[in-house]
Amino acid sequence: MEKKLQRIHRPALVAAILGPIQVVVGFNLAQALWPEFDPVAKTISDLAADDSPVQALMTSFFYFGGTLSFLVAGWARSFSMPGRVTLALAGLATYGLAFFTTPDQDSSSLAHRIFAIISFVLSAGWPLAAMRFDKRYPWILRPTGAIIGTTLLTASALIFLASWADPASTMTGVWERVIAVSQTWYLALVIWICWFSERKLRSKS
Repeated sequence: MEKKLQRIHRPALVAAILGPIQVVVGFNLAQALWPEFDPVAKTISDLAADDSPVQALMTSFFYFGGTLSFLVAGWARSFSMPGRVTLALAGLATYGLAFFTTPDQDSSSLAHRIFAIISFVLSAGWPLAAMRFDKRYPWILRPTGAIIGTTLLTASALIFLASWADPASTMTGVWERVIAVSQTWYLALVIWICWFSERKLRSKS
């Protein structure tokens, strides 16, 4: 008996709409309200630091982003279970980095760094964990698509982490924003490709 095809449910589609919007609006709005802030060198986490005048705003966007990860984990059922668990853990890590804030603009918190690294790693590696071998699923979830997606996301994450670890780097903020946006938009892309593919299959049946 052929195994039932899993599908994308509406809450995951909502997350796919809101995710790409909130990640861009979040840090840009916070930066706009703090004109002295340097987004080229400073990280998004610095906008949520204890000495930041926009801490509450940026922290709320972190929690919102983590919540959207939980929605996808619960309702993007086209993804295999390991991938959904990976996304849920990424959401939990986002909660962790929001809770364990950076003390100020010139220091860091070990707990914050640990949760941030976990979040970036899981957000880069979920396509491989979500991979499907069943040919009824779209190409982006099958091995070639999953490997390509994971490779691209991992490469950009490693560039950011290398910049973040280098005290002399002056582009850390730029690289973080690139990876944050690319991870969120890639997840949304996969969700929408799966949804359209499932609609096409249903129309044929």
